[in-house]
Amino acid sequence: MTEIVQHHPATNGPQQQVNGGISLRALCTQLRSRIEAFLQEDVKTERLRRVQEQTKHSLDVIQEALQKYKITSLSLSYNGGKDCLVLLILYLAALSTHPNIPACLESIYIIPPHPFPEVDSFVLSSSSTYHLSLTHLSCESMKAAFADYLTSKPEIQAIFVGTRRTDPHGANLTNFDMTDGGWPLFMRIHPVIDWHYVEIWEFIRHLGIEYCELYDRGYTSLGGTTDTHPNPALKVGKEEFRPAYELESDEKERMGRDR
Repeated sequence: MTEIVQHHPATNGPQQQVNGGISLRALCTQLRSRIEAFLQEDVKTERLRRVQEQTKHSLDVIQEALQKYKITSLSLSYNGGKDCLVLLILYLAALSTHPNIPACLESIYIIPPHPFPEVDSFVLSSSSTYHLSLTHLSCESMKAAFADYLTSKPEIQAIFVGTRRTDPHGANLTNFDMTDGGWPLFMRIHPVIDWHYVEIWEFIRHLGIEYCELYDRGYTSLGGTTDTHPNPALKVGKEEFRPAYELESDEKERMGRDR
């Protein structure tokens, strides 16, 4: 049985403004300006140049999705993790020129068993900061959670997902993939599928994006409290770990996960 809880950002008057009066359109415009400034930078490292190219490609994928689908038929899968955070920032930036920006963006949070309080707190605060209308789903399986979500939101046809190629089941994905047989039917959109771990962190840190505090404690992939631990590859003392952004390897990203 899925428990569905809807979270809307606080609103202020007919323009649905939050965060000191910053509307969603104004936020999208601000983020677009930051992204454009980054893309025009004469960056000094090859890694940042790759991030610029990844950013351009991801924006193209998002623009393609916005051309294929009405914004009212799109949703975003958001769990507060680093990958979907990058996706969210790029999605907002791409929306800056959209003629029909809503007051807040349709999105879903599938809560893992035994969630970290720090993750829940970051999801709550960031969903308010970024104007997400976030449906919280608690269920035994992702398949059941999506089925119940789409039953309650039949207008949704496609969902942005922050999966990367090195994630479980990510190896053969493309930018646009229908769900597999036996799953509820919707288009999965993967704008960051080909980003590497270090590129995700270069983007986050170069643009000064706030992220979940667990990453500073050595967690590199976030699940629940019973199956997620600080990454042993970052251990520097008996109980000390370097921050997640110091990890260099895609292959070691999930070493702190039991599954």
